[in-house]
Amino acid sequence: MLVHPNPDPVAFYIASWPVYWYGIMYGFAFLQFILLGNQRIKQPHIAAQVWTKDHVSDIIFYGMIGVVVGGRLGEVLFYRPAYFWEHPAEIPMTWLGGMSFHGGFIGVMVAMWLWSRKYQKHIGDVFDFIAPLVPLGYAAGRFGNFIGHELPGRAASADLPWAMQWPGVEHLVHPSPLYQTLVDGLLLFVILWLFARKRKPRWATGALYCMLYGCARFFTEYFRVPDWETSFAGISISSGQVLSLPMILVGGAVLIWAYKYQQPQAAQVVKTRPKKTVRKK
Repeated sequence: MLVHPNPDPVAFYIASWPVYWYGIMYGFAFLQFILLGNQRIKQPHIAAQVWTKDHVSDIIFYGMIGVVVGGRLGEVLFYRPAYFWEHPAEIPMTWLGGMSFHGGFIGVMVAMWLWSRKYQKHIGDVFDFIAPLVPLGYAAGRFGNFIGHELPGRAASADLPWAMQWPGVEHLVHPSPLYQTLVDGLLLFVILWLFARKRKPRWATGALYCMLYGCARFFTEYFRVPDWETSFAGISISSGQVLSLPMILVGGAVLIWAYKYQQPQAAQVVKTRPKKTVRKK
């Protein structure tokens, strides 16, 4: 049996202003996006599309807005509409936690569409570029949930070596935020980073992320206490699983379509100096 360390959700104070661990994890997520993005632009098939460090720093700005606005609105609309209807002043208080991944995903898609119009880049290339940079940021967010002892897991058997005593919960539980950190985050990062190192058809990398995240989230939801559940053909399905099903179906369909109809990304064009002609005298 493990015991949750139950740290203070507030990491430190700046004057009287609290800085929460959850916010620090978001800061780490954006930082790793920049670092990995600057490495990704060096890959030959990405360099051929003329990506620069300025693109990376600007796209993260758009992404931050998409994550925060979309994630918070997703929390309000998908999970706790009744609560926020009664407490609308808490909607912008993102530092208190409560961000929906699926809402953030939609927010980022909108933000990337706007960014692609600004820089005249194909939206498929933009999605393919950012897809391998997302999972580690997600892992950081879920670890922030763990530090803040949010999202407790379902009841676990005492025979499970990593069953955890969760703050405020009488029985042992699955440490579901750690499951999602490892499976939905770290595992997906390894798969996507290796997959995206070589040229792939346009849309393929983004579609693979969409499908794999949906599958991973559908699996890890079995260990997490759901915000709400519904029933389909007599089977209970959690809120996270309902929201992940479209990602699986759409991502899988786009991946098949990409390999059937799309050409591989352009290879890097190697510039060579023209040969000097020797004039005969």
